[in-house]
Amino acid sequence: MDPASLPDAVKAHPRLGQWLDIGTDGGVRAYSGKVDIGQGISHALRLIVAEELCLPPQRIEMQPASTRCSPDEAVTSGSLSVQHSGAALRCAAAHMRETCRHTLALRHGVAPDAVTLAEGVFRVDGQGLAVDYAALVDAQMLAGAIDPAHGRMAQDAAACHRDSQRPDIAAKVFGEFTFIQDMELPGMCHGRVFRPRTLTAELDPTAAQRLVERLRTSDGILAVPCDGVLIGVIALSEYALARAARQVARAEASDGLWSGRADVPTADGVVAWLKSQPLESSVVLERADGGVSDGTERGTLYRAEYDRAYLQHASVGLCCAIGQWTGGGQDLAVWSHSQGIFNLRRDLALAFGVREAQVQVSHAEGAGCYGHNGADDVAFDAAWLARAALGRPVRALWSRADEMGQAPMGPAMAVAIEARVGPDGVLQSWQQDVWSQGHGTRPGRGATPSLLGAWQTASPFPVPLAVNAALAAGGGSQRNAVPPYDIASLRVLNHRVLAMPLRVSALRALGAHANVFAAESFMDEIAAQQSMDPLAFRLAQLQRAEDARAVAVLTEVARLADWGGSRPATEGWGRGLAYARYKNTGAYCAVVVELVVQASVRLQRIWIAADMGRVVHPDGARNQLEGGAIQAASWTLCEAAQFDPSGIRSTDWESYPILRFRDVPQVQIALLERPDHASVGAGECTAGPVAGAIANAIADATGIRMRSMPFTAERLMQQALAQADG
Repeated sequence: MDPASLPDAVKAHPRLGQWLDIGTDGGVRAYSGKVDIGQGISHALRLIVAEELCLPPQRIEMQPASTRCSPDEAVTSGSLSVQHSGAALRCAAAHMRETCRHTLALRHGVAPDAVTLAEGVFRVDGQGLAVDYAALVDAQMLAGAIDPAHGRMAQDAAACHRDSQRPDIAAKVFGEFTFIQDMELPGMCHGRVFRPRTLTAELDPTAAQRLVERLRTSDGILAVPCDGVLIGVIALSEYALARAARQVARAEASDGLWSGRADVPTADGVVAWLKSQPLESSVVLERADGGVSDGTERGTLYRAEYDRAYLQHASVGLCCAIGQWTGGGQDLAVWSHSQGIFNLRRDLALAFGVREAQVQVSHAEGAGCYGHNGADDVAFDAAWLARAALGRPVRALWSRADEMGQAPMGPAMAVAIEARVGPDGVLQSWQQDVWSQGHGTRPGRGATPSLLGAWQTASPFPVPLAVNAALAAGGGSQRNAVPPYDIASLRVLNHRVLAMPLRVSALRALGAHANVFAAESFMDEIAAQQSMDPLAFRLAQLQRAEDARAVAVLTEVARLADWGGSRPATEGWGRGLAYARYKNTGAYCAVVVELVVQASVRLQRIWIAADMGRVVHPDGARNQLEGGAIQAASWTLCEAAQFDPSGIRSTDWESYPILRFRDVPQVQIALLERPDHASVGAGECTAGPVAGAIANAIADATGIRMRSMPFTAERLMQQALAQADG
């Protein structure tokens, strides 16, 4: 292996012992900076290490991520864990394996090729000895740098355990798994931070003083810290804390504890608001003549606009963290289900004015969440409360209203596309414009803390404006704004909205959900105008040699769904197709959706064909593809945040409905495995294609073209009436 081709994480953490070592039982301990948020990444990484070391998976113990002992791999996001951490651990394991082989060969004066390995046991040809890793790995080896010359040896690393079951599932199914919400530390007390619902609110000091005096005399209350607009309560029990919360709610309703209004758009004016705000416009990609028609080209010009609503994370499980100050209030320990423990450590250190070395963040599994939810904010809450707890650990648990009303939202988006199609049915030009706020306010990436509580103290840090990552790093609102087809003239513009009256940040797939929905809806609209089959039209735009993998997933999903087969007589039945390559660099994914439209949309079946390169754990990959598809279906059909100048109003399941179990369709998945290609992630690649396929299936079923998500029954009726009038 060329040193330049070492994974970036290995370049940053080159010592073998930062990734692997030997446990007290002789098994191998593996370390990763990527955290398990229910997606099963720890098991996939375990399988990679087991494969390289030729060990059974049960001999690999994945260590919970902690800033104390794990390599810093930034944030678990972007479907990059197998791609990045998996590559790093594969490299480290190959190094350990080959270093052990060479060590044993040197001891016995034989060539390394004379040393064989099976089931974690090394043997020297012609000799009876058997040696395991524990007998060969020492402190000197662990302290050494990973050698790029020790590349993977396929003949020794057969993928024989990839169908093994995750070890955590049974405990989770039977309620025996310890989530962060279940953790109990000695002397632990319970706390909650009460705050306003907008970023610009002010606290009424008189009303607050009356409330604080009442709370401090309540049974079971240990402390009531106050700072800026924050009111905290620390209690001996959850029951006492719940009583205090009711007192706060009554005070807020009767006395108006906080005042301040946000300059937000109306529910039906989001698109106009996005386009009317100050903008930072940039060219994402431009080639040939830019795709802007001057009216002289041959062919037909098409235009359309699409949009999606603001989305909420709406985690079913509530955000939770535990904080404890020790060492005379100088050292902070935090247990969190954050997706970025090192980024969180950095911002906690900034917020509390201590050195990073004084803060330790340990990951503990919580409710699964894809994107920047409230996990980091509740960690700040726990640390802030713990300062008033005199060394005792404080558990902070958000309420349902906190979970829905305080976490960042996924930004609303508007997309306009203009394309020209030649007489031969081939796309000649394409221009795509995207309007959206930035998709990132995660901790650890700015000069000041990106933690809600740090913006609300008496000496607040500034509220950072949401930004987009560079396209080379995956992008934000511009993610998948470049269409995946062979188009001679292309121009893609991204217009970042420079206003943030309510918090926005990363939500699963970021801009890919809206951009792929728009592009794939537009592809179907053009195909219909050209009297072409949607599949045939797409294949006509994929003629390059490098498009072979795209053609393969489209062909396979068409086979699965019997695309082009006979249509049932069911009224309102329809099917739709969509395709994308996630980030234009990740997994190839094609989707067909079958549904029935009556009073509302009812999904019946979803077919998915995906190419993720080398598949480490097929069952885990299928779970991620299916989970992403179901969540995207919920966004596309149901979800839209409700808000007004007083803040987010959709703070329960009535005001923010999500897809229910009864609405989940059958899902069939085909994995087009490419063992000769690098592994890429599965968790986010279905989001855009599912949205596009649903829109296209509705059009197929009813002739109604839905361009604004979500596709609720009310919006379907409105669009049907609009098309009838038009």
